Amino acid sequence: MASLTYELTLAGLAVGSAAALTGIGLIVTYRATGVLNLAHGAVAMICAYVLRQLVVVGGWPLPAAALLTLLVVAPGIGLVLDRVVFRPLARREANPARTLVASVGVFVLLVGAAVLLWGPGARDDAPVLLGDAPWAQLGAVVALACLVTAVTRWTRFGRKLRAVVDNRPLAVLSGIDADRVAAAGWAFGSFTAGLTGVLLAPYVRLDPYGMPLLVVEVIAVAVIARMRSLPVAVAAALAIGVAQAQLTRLHPEGWAGPLLQAVGANLFVVALLVAALVLPGIGGKGRDALPPPVRSGRVPGGLWVVVGVLFLLPLGFAGTDLHTAVQVPALAVIMLSLVVVAGRGGQIALGQAAYAGLGALFTALLTARGVPGLVALGLAVPLVAAVGLLTGRPAIRRHGLALALVTLATGVAVSRFVLTQPYATAGLSLGRPAGLSDDRAFYALELVVLAGCLALVAVLRRGRTGRALAALRDHEPGAEAAGVAVPRLKLLAFVLGAALAALGGGLLGMGLRAFDPEAYDPVRGLLWFAAVLVLGADSLLTPLAAAALLVTLDAGPQAGTAAALLGLLAALTGRLPPLTNLLPQGRRPRAEVREARAAATGGGPGDRGARGPAAHPSRTDPRKGRPAPLPTRGTGGEDAARGARRSAAHPSRATGPLTGPPAPLPTRGTGDEDAARGARRSPAHPSRATGPLTGPPASPPTRGDGGDREARPSAAPTPPGTRPTTGRPAPPPTGGTGGDDGRGAGRAQLRTPAAPPATAPAPAPAPAPAAVPALRAHGLTLTHPGGVTALDHVSLVLAPSRITALVGPNGAGKSTLFDCLAGTLRPRRGRITLDGADITSRSAHARTRLGIARTFQRLAVFPSLTVEENVRLGEERGHVRKDPAAVERSLRLLGLAGPVRHETAAGLPTGTLRRVELARALAGQPHTLLLDEPAAGLDADETAALARILAALAADGLTVLVVEHDLDLVAGIAHTVHTMEGGRIVS
Repeated sequence: MASLTYELTLAGLAVGSAAALTGIGLIVTYRATGVLNLAHGAVAMICAYVLRQLVVVGGWPLPAAALLTLLVVAPGIGLVLDRVVFRPLARREANPARTLVASVGVFVLLVGAAVLLWGPGARDDAPVLLGDAPWAQLGAVVALACLVTAVTRWTRFGRKLRAVVDNRPLAVLSGIDADRVAAAGWAFGSFTAGLTGVLLAPYVRLDPYGMPLLVVEVIAVAVIARMRSLPVAVAAALAIGVAQAQLTRLHPEGWAGPLLQAVGANLFVVALLVAALVLPGIGGKGRDALPPPVRSGRVPGGLWVVVGVLFLLPLGFAGTDLHTAVQVPALAVIMLSLVVVAGRGGQIALGQAAYAGLGALFTALLTARGVPGLVALGLAVPLVAAVGLLTGRPAIRRHGLALALVTLATGVAVSRFVLTQPYATAGLSLGRPAGLSDDRAFYALELVVLAGCLALVAVLRRGRTGRALAALRDHEPGAEAAGVAVPRLKLLAFVLGAALAALGGGLLGMGLRAFDPEAYDPVRGLLWFAAVLVLGADSLLTPLAAAALLVTLDAGPQAGTAAALLGLLAALTGRLPPLTNLLPQGRRPRAEVREARAAATGGGPGDRGARGPAAHPSRTDPRKGRPAPLPTRGTGGEDAARGARRSAAHPSRATGPLTGPPAPLPTRGTGDEDAARGARRSPAHPSRATGPLTGPPASPPTRGDGGDREARPSAAPTPPGTRPTTGRPAPPPTGGTGGDDGRGAGRAQLRTPAAPPATAPAPAPAPAPAAVPALRAHGLTLTHPGGVTALDHVSLVLAPSRITALVGPNGAGKSTLFDCLAGTLRPRRGRITLDGADITSRSAHARTRLGIARTFQRLAVFPSLTVEENVRLGEERGHVRKDPAAVERSLRLLGLAGPVRHETAAGLPTGTLRRVELARALAGQPHTLLLDEPAAGLDADETAALARILAALAADGLTVLVVEHDLDLVAGIAHTVHTMEGGRIVS
């Protein structure tokens, strides 16, 4: 027994040593470049093949061949990858998701190249480099770990490496050659990959598919070490290796025996899945989603006709044997699942092959029990969807790289523990449904199913769920702030993707008349993912083109051609756009074209006046995507009165953009009842503010003689001592009876000018405003990791119909307090209440639906959506939903109702995007509006227009909190100003 334990321990140490080498290489590469190199296993496989080629085929001496392989070939591969693939991405500051796609492309490229050069078969004659005893390998691992630790801690290069890891742009500014540091990291990482492959090749199958995936499984040790600690990685690798070897001595009877053997043979897979789900993720939030498309995925109708004809050609010209053609529609359905999850939802899903395999497996199991084929397929889809629900639920909280590892580990685990195990698949066969055994009939059925799935996804993309998925992909925090329930939406995407993959997998198995686990291998899943990303993940044309390309190339005489080609394109993702972008763009809908033409000629939807540039010269604007200024109205003429009455009668027709010459708002107390009515608005619907917005900012909220502070926009001349809210500071009062009411020393001291004498009967009193819930913070305390106290017992009250401002130096805690109120952060101590109800534990999207809307310091618009779709998302997910008129009101209020509404947000000016974000927040009709540096990036005119809007919104009953560094803007609009310093409110 002791001898067996010793022998198993030695075997485990051998495997663990190779795993430790992989962990060291991955950690060094990640720390030097920030890239999680999923191609590490493929590099190891290539080096193992090169050594075998030199020794076995070329007759080289083993030492010379090993030196050439490890010191020249392996580092050379790393330098080429750095120079050609990853350095361009680093210079473009590409997000981690894009670099991960590039590493997947390199993986697929190297696998395809190996198949082309050495064939798909396994080799069992790989040379042994260090002998059978594990001590030499273990010694090499320990020595290498000590060397890397010494270099990174106590050498000049180590200091440069740490500087590049901490802040690459700052390191470059300090004179460090970050490219050289990254090149050294890639060379060393590839060296360790080559050493891993050379050591593992004699003990595992040397084939282009198995070995790279085996090394990928060993990423678990780097994840356990959190991509930082080399000693932890080495210890974890050795421990897992020894434990895996010791499990082979257990042979329980019954159903547990085969399962335990599967676990013992794949313990690294279990470790990877657990580590990716439980340990803190290595990916961030927001920037780690797949990037949005650079242009809309609208496909011309004529192109769809051509594609349809091409897919129908096999029915008429290919004879009766359609063995190759029947694979295309089934594979297209599987690819369509990636369009939903990765293309529309932006989630890095690397395990779709597992769901396709489960769909084929469940279909085969049901048909083996006498269930008709089509019924079995119909039952397999919801079963796999339930599996997607179970596997997706723990994964939805992960982001970016961590999510990629979870989905990859899930796919590998399903393959290792289910699809390839005899206890699950022994004796299974999969035939076609009765009456559809003929290739032509079955192909026709597949086309019908494919067309139905395409129609389903098209409807999904055009609806509110599709808009929410696009928002999730473009800016996850912004989507959550708009009211999107992000976890639930992610889960829906994963479940729908699993169902589509299962449907396609079942059809693929029926088409091949067999259940073949290799057809659903995880490496094929990576190939499918790369194909979809290369062709354009958010296009419905992509799954059709990708499926046809893969099946056609794989059916050719040279296996691996598809993998090599698609891998090359995916590796160059930083240089090449998606191929579907090269296709002609589809036409805009006729309604959009009519509106754009009407606006270009001076008219608009519903305009009954004169049209053309002569009638409205100010509405012509050659700058595409920018709202053209509208003509201004007089201060007391017929047009102004008519505009005010129209706004009062129909709030959704409020007019006036934020550009153009000034025109004052209608006044109160002047005898114009219609103007007064047009200036008022229900506090319950702050987005229904009416009246033109092209004029000068409204007078700041002021304090009357009795202490009642009310915003009173007036067209009367401004008396001395007061200033309009133009973004400039208001001078302190010089007299009057208002005085200080004792509500805070930091409050803006403003005064109310005397109202002009009435020249007509006084207007009827306004209806009593609805009660607006008060948002309060009670003793909030929050400490960041590392012991930095961001908030120290902070209390704050946001009063309705008031603008409260937070000012202070950077690091004072303003943004932290703002995020706590918005639900992005949760304080360690203290409470946040809304109208007395504790909402501290409520998420950001839940608070949005309670009526607390927010904007971001860094723009949180969704670039792949149009301006109108951005705003509509706020209405669909906001506080008051199912009110489509709110979209039109918000667009008109912010001057976005012209042709710009149909332009995608990508590329629009900063000022326009600020208005889009504010319009989206107001479309949900909130009662509380939180603005984080809303004037950032705006010029003086745009800031003045923003000030006027905020003053009008507060006057109409909206509660506003502004975090702003522009003290001129704060002094011009704020009723209350709080100064923060050191995590406390000091005034």
